[in-house]
Amino acid sequence: MNLSKTGIVISREYLNKVKKKSFLITTFVVPILFAALCILPSYLMMNVKEKSQKVAVVDYSGIVVPYFENTEAAEFTDCSGEDPMVIKDELKSRGFDVLVVVSPLDSANSVNIQTYSKKPAGVDFSSSIRVKANKAVEQYRIGTYKIAGLDQIMKDVKADVKVSEFTLDESGKATVSESGIYMAVSMILGMMIYMFIAMFGASVMSSVIEEKSSRVVEVLVSSVKATELMFGKIIGIALVALTQFLLWIVLTLVLVLGASAIFGLGDLVNSADMMGMSANMGGVDMAAMTQNSEMSVIFTTLSHIPWGKMIVSFFIFFVLGYLLYASMYAAIGSAVENEADTQQLQLPVTIPLMIGFFIVFFAFKNPESGVVFWGSMIPFTSPIVMIARIPYGVPFWELAVSVALLFVTFLIMAWASAKIYKAGILMFGKKSTWADLWKWLKQK
Repeated sequence: MNLSKTGIVISREYLNKVKKKSFLITTFVVPILFAALCILPSYLMMNVKEKSQKVAVVDYSGIVVPYFENTEAAEFTDCSGEDPMVIKDELKSRGFDVLVVVSPLDSANSVNIQTYSKKPAGVDFSSSIRVKANKAVEQYRIGTYKIAGLDQIMKDVKADVKVSEFTLDESGKATVSESGIYMAVSMILGMMIYMFIAMFGASVMSSVIEEKSSRVVEVLVSSVKATELMFGKIIGIALVALTQFLLWIVLTLVLVLGASAIFGLGDLVNSADMMGMSANMGGVDMAAMTQNSEMSVIFTTLSHIPWGKMIVSFFIFFVLGYLLYASMYAAIGSAVENEADTQQLQLPVTIPLMIGFFIVFFAFKNPESGVVFWGSMIPFTSPIVMIARIPYGVPFWELAVSVALLFVTFLIMAWASAKIYKAGILMFGKKSTWADLWKWLKQK
């Protein structure tokens, strides 16, 4: 293979892709979407207020309505002396949004509640009503026992047990952690690598089909070998993918930091410095932990994820995973003349990729399970699954074996794909099948 000619193909493929409007649009639009996903939830929680609802209450039990205290989300009016059917018919004209009807006490000293509204009142409203009614019924039942101080006794026996998670490093030092953060990081990284491999691998296939259907490939193969053209195309699009990925990271960070400064969300990051939690094998500083917020725990957990190992591994598995699937996609593209004919040939290639994607959703439940372990070792799923395992801690030997298997598999598939590409790229007028691909593969 002539490296200088392959370099020319790489340069041509790279420049053609980065000059397209679609590349520029996705490069600048995607970071805006990523930044919005990071900023909007916090901004909405801090600034968006619920619209206050006017609520009419008809309480036949006589015990629940005192617990319906006005809040920013709901303003209650006691209408217990009125006919609820009349109120229901006049709901809008009387300025009410919701009618709440509380049944009389039954034999179990409990009540049922019905709500009526022109529009759904919302899950939060229903949950709030339920909580307040339960509290009223509980207090009423306590009163029926006529035991002095029973109310206080019941309050004293109620427990609110907090579970604090700590992870131990090699030296035995414990640091606060949160399992949900590891789950979120593993799922996000697994989904990202799945998306990138599928998107840019399919881009290779589309590029091959485009050149074949337009007969441009006939001119190209007169100047370069088919294998040089295939690998040049794969590497060129890989460079496009890395360029776009790096730009996404930089632009997303700039947008997130800028928005955090504008909307006053930057203090959340600084709260991580408050975490003065440390422990050894003899005990844990629990007093320090109780003084810190949940947000501080989140940022502390994030700070203890091995980001250096994560970034290097992400880069390696992304590149090797892309090369593996891109070579197969290139072979498929060379065997067809339009994208409609790729479905039958493409299915066996996309299924392993999708299996890896689904395994990621189970990785956080048991990252050491057999399915997850072997999913991180089998080359066709390892680029996605191994990345999802790393936040939970993966021994170096497992990473090394997974990378080695993935690299060897890529070399084998690249050799096989090159043979198919060489034979199929100049085949026209016939819809190729798996039998044709197998025949091309056996050709010397």
